[in-house]
Amino acid sequence: MSIIHHEPPFSASQLQQRSLAAVWHPCTQMKQHETYPLVPIVSGQGVWLYDADGNRYLDAIASWWVNLFGHANPTINAAICDQLEKIEHVMLAGFTHEPVVTLSERLKNIAPGALGHCFYASDGASAIEIALKMSFHYWLLCGQPQKNGFISLKNDYHGETLGALSVTDVAIFRETYAPLLRPCTHVPTPDWRYAATGESPRDFALRAATALENHLAKHHAQTAALILEPLVQGAAGMGMYHPVYLQRAREICDRYQVHLIADEIAVGFGRTGTLFACNQANIAPDFLCLSKGLSGGYLPLSAVMTTDQVFQAFYDDKTAQAFLHSHSHTGNALACRAALASLDIFERDRVIESNKTKAAYLNSIAAPLASHPKVRNFRNCGMIWAFEVETDDADFAARCFQAGLKQQILLRPLGKTVYFMPPYIINEQEMDWLVEGTLKVLDAI
Repeated sequence: MSIIHHEPPFSASQLQQRSLAAVWHPCTQMKQHETYPLVPIVSGQGVWLYDADGNRYLDAIASWWVNLFGHANPTINAAICDQLEKIEHVMLAGFTHEPVVTLSERLKNIAPGALGHCFYASDGASAIEIALKMSFHYWLLCGQPQKNGFISLKNDYHGETLGALSVTDVAIFRETYAPLLRPCTHVPTPDWRYAATGESPRDFALRAATALENHLAKHHAQTAALILEPLVQGAAGMGMYHPVYLQRAREICDRYQVHLIADEIAVGFGRTGTLFACNQANIAPDFLCLSKGLSGGYLPLSAVMTTDQVFQAFYDDKTAQAFLHSHSHTGNALACRAALASLDIFERDRVIESNKTKAAYLNSIAAPLASHPKVRNFRNCGMIWAFEVETDDADFAARCFQAGLKQQILLRPLGKTVYFMPPYIINEQEMDWLVEGTLKVLDAI
């Protein structure tokens, strides 16, 4: 396929200057862009991003973990264009439309357990807010208003709105806003990087689960739900843990009548090697939060899936007993069509099986990375790779990002953790490029 790159009506420096003057960028200290210029992207194709000067960059982090099937994917493009000719959006209060109904049915068919009801929003943090509110409201309707507390794992990340931030345990996001947040208990993480010398990931996960059980034995009467990131704790540095923790967490939550909320916003849709991370433990949560890859990374869309038991608690003649929560673009038709096209690609291209082959190949060529003298804890889960870099450089993340750009790779370390979460369409030649370029980055800095 030939790729046509149209000349932008502006220079790179012009776009950088205009952006700095008008755009407040997320998770960014704006003053740093006096030293590190913004990268003005004008187009994308497959795993590649192209800037205004014609440089290209391999999108090794799927543009913040969202892009599953590459930029300008023809299947998703066609679905959105088709939907544009029908209806772009209609409010979902009192109305419905075919894309949201079909998407809900398909999600119901592929989700773990009996998660038969979908509530939609626009982003991951909003999905977390919905799940927290639903859980609390459920217990309120069941005559247990005292069950209004939440627990999460140490180092968990669930978003930056106030409810989501309350159950997040990443200091740089949380500490400033602590006076605005509800109390939350963070139980020990099963992340195997914290295991004792000689302790296996499974044994360490079981030890963490015992700590969870001890906490709920004392506090279950005041606890609405446990929320966790299944298998991989993303923003804390891609901490990975054994599936046995999920199995034990499900058993413990059932024993003490506490909801289990699975935040699969980052790890759902094949990222951990199965369609959902919970599949690897053969468990189903009470609430499943989805976003990022849900629409293939194209449009803002999130969903909370839950059980008929939860749904029925709200089903009543009284309006006040309804779940009175809304977003203007809930169930947006364009976003739902993008999601349906993404699910079509999963089925048509047998993506989960294909990813296993790709993961094996990248692991086979990554031996020089894993054995690099600066690298610690090289690890892999599905289509996620991560490792720590041993360095005293306080500016490591920014310098790694800049060095990556020089190698035509988009890397965005989490502190001193470098990770790969590429689009699933990455091929062997591009994986070679990624590994070789990352080695050059490590040697350069």
